[in-house]
Formats: sequence, structure tokens, C-alpha cells
Amino acid sequence: MHSRSPRPRTFMAATAGIAALTVVLAGCGRADAPEDAASPQAIDDAPATGTIEIWAAGGDGEQLPEMFDLFQEQNPDVEINMTQVPEDDFVAKMTAAISGGSVPDLVYLFTEFQPTLLDTGGFSPVPSGLVDDAAFFDTAWDASVVDGVAYGVPWYTYARPFIIRTDLTEAAGAEVPTDWDGLRAWAETLQDSGVETPLDLVIPFNQYTSLQFDMFAHQAGGGLISDDLSAWTINDPANVEALEFWGSLYADGLASPDEPVTMDWVSYLSSGRSAGLYNGPWFRGWLVDANSAEWVDENIALIEPPAGPDGGRAAQVGGGNWAVPVDAANPDAAWKFARFMSEPENQLHWYEIFGNLPAVESVWDEPEIADNAVLAPIRDSISVGVTVPKVPTWGEVGEVVAEAMERVARGQAEPQEALDQAQAQAEAIGVGD
Repeated sequence: MHSRSPRPRTFMAATAGIAALTVVLAGCGRADAPEDAASPQAIDDAPATGTIEIWAAGGDGEQLPEMFDLFQEQNPDVEINMTQVPEDDFVAKMTAAISGGSVPDLVYLFTEFQPTLLDTGGFSPVPSGLVDDAAFFDTAWDASVVDGVAYGVPWYTYARPFIIRTDLTEAAGAEVPTDWDGLRAWAETLQDSGVETPLDLVIPFNQYTSLQFDMFAHQAGGGLISDDLSAWTINDPANVEALEFWGSLYADGLASPDEPVTMDWVSYLSSGRSAGLYNGPWFRGWLVDANSAEWVDENIALIEPPAGPDGGRAAQVGGGNWAVPVDAANPDAAWKFARFMSEPENQLHWYEIFGNLPAVESVWDEPEIADNAVLAPIRDSISVGVTVPKVPTWGEVGEVVAEAMERVARGQAEPQEALDQAQAQAEAIGVGD
């Protein structure tokens, strides 16, 4: 979720010093690695030289100069210039730059941006042997793979857990939910105890609401698009089942189609007007800012999203990948910086200075992360991650699905009817091929 769901994507957690790391990234790609594509020549181990122009979207670039300094210690003949671009303007600015042939050397692409920007054909495949794709979480690596070719080096990743008020749960005598039945029972019990609307689901209704619904759909065994990305499957029976469950939460007053909107989530959860929502790990930091670390430790828990009716597990995931435009002036140095940022010690250092969670899975075994119990459900959720449908028309189709969801939430349409109409609209839009 982007501007509609506030950033940063940081996780405000207490950390200790950096331990020595032993995992080394070495090039030995898997079947869908880029060596099968018309990838650029391999990047050597010589120090980077020249100037790297980087465009940074959103707040993630704020602490990057510290990483630049570390990179330049190893590569003294390289200069790095960074231009920060407002997140809401990034896709348009980057698309115009690609069209005009005046591009930076390196950018990082948020998961939600990638289908649109990669569809421009303006980015180079990851060079063969640059990194070991097997070192990354599958969902992080696969996010930038198009037709079997990887166009991005994962930088960080995250999953959206279910965040609940444990104190209210305990006071109400409810059980922490592990599946849909448990989620409903938990919400009903909390409401009976006085919590006005126990569940905060994503409103206003937009493509980000649709991404949350895609999580429910996967938990039911469905999904909004076919595995080969060739066709929309919006009215799949499993999706209808998911929308029936999701809609029933509104019909029974356990969630509201009108409130809270995005910027009110913290205050609602803090005040006890709500008791649970799906959001990124950074949300915990916002609660700390609004209350205190002690209050959060005593009253908040992050858990893996409750499973579907047959035990299906799924969670929304996202993150950022480094990508090099085809027309980059200094691709050699750009790829070397991307490789540097994927090295385990630098993944851990970035986590420590900014809070973004590592895309390299082995780094999660380091004490700074492994000993933080709060992060365990995040790692579990990443392993069952569902990313944005990787087609350039997703934004448009996501809005169509959201309209269908809103009609169901407001009691204006039945789930089957709403999804049938959304399917027809999505088929007219297509998948962008």
C-alpha cells in the first residue's frame, strides 16, 4: 500500500550490535534466473568507478547516504548523487524519463510500482551471476520476474500481519484467532465486550482494498489472476466464498464501510474503538509514537493472518527492489551498488539504521532479528506471501474489484453478482498483453 497507507516501511524495533555474518551471496542462479535471457554481461568484482545517479522514492532514501559512505569506502573512485522523488510522482516521472531516454543509473521499485514500470521495457535484466537468487525470500525475488527474467535485486521485504489489542482480547475472554471462524468469534466477543467496531479493514475502497481481498481469496484457495498471469479469475468460486465471508463481517457490524479511514487507524486502535487490523510491521512503530513502547509491549501483538476455511495461509507482502534502466549511463557501478546492498552484513546494517526488514532470508537468523519475538510472525507470513498481480493493468482492475467490494460491504450487491460484474469489466480491460 502506498500513500493511502502511510509509510515509512520501517519496523521500529530495539536492536543490538551487528554480529559477524557468514553467508555469502554468490552467483549460481535458479531456473528463472536471468542467464536464459538477453542479459547484460556479467559484473566483475573490480571497484566501481564513475558517478551513480540514483532516484529515491518516498522516505526510504532518507538514510541511504550512510550506505553510500560504506560503499565508497570500498569503492573510492565512485561518486553517488541521489535525487529524492515524491512517491506519488515516481511512476509518472520514471515513465517519462524512460520515454525520453534521460534516466538515472539506479532506482528502487516498490512492489506495487513494478508491474507498470517493468511493462515499459525500460529496465535491464539482472546480470548473470550478480547475486544468488536462492538467498532471497521467494516472494521477494519473484516480484520482479517477468516471463522468467528477473529485473530487480531485492532490497527489503515485509508482510502484513494481523495486529490485535491483546489487553482487550484478554479482558473480553476471547481467543486469539487462527482461522476465519476464530476471527469472527474473536470479533463478536470483542464487540459484545464494548468494542465498537472490532475490525479495521481497508477503506476508502481502492486497489489496496482489493489487495487485501486477494489475501482472503488465497486463504480460500483462490486468487484474482491465473498463475500464468494470462487471465483474470475474479469470480472464481473460492473468491466468491472469500467475499461472502469478508462481506459478512460488514453485514454483522463487525467492520464499518465508513470508518476508520487510513489516518485514523492508530487512534481507533489506541482508544479501543477497534481491536484489530491487517497492516505492515511499521504500524507498531506508529503505535509506539502515539503511545509508548511500554504500552505497545503490554497491549499489542502481531500474529500471522488467520487461515482460511480449509487451513489456507496467505499474507500480503511487498518491498523494494533495485533496478537499472536500459539507458543508464553507468550500469556497471549501479549493479555493483545493488549487489552491495544485498550482501548480508549490509542487509542487517540497513535494518539497524532504518528498520527495513531483510530480503535475504539467512539474515533473519542473526540474533538482532531472530531474538526479536515480535518479528517471528512476520517471517512466517512472508513465507506464505501474496504479492500484487504482476500485470500492468492491475491498478485499473484493482479499482474495479474495489467497487465490487464496496457494493457488497454496503449491502448493495451479493458477492456472486458483484464479482461476475467485476470479472466482465476486468476481461474488457485485459492483462496488458
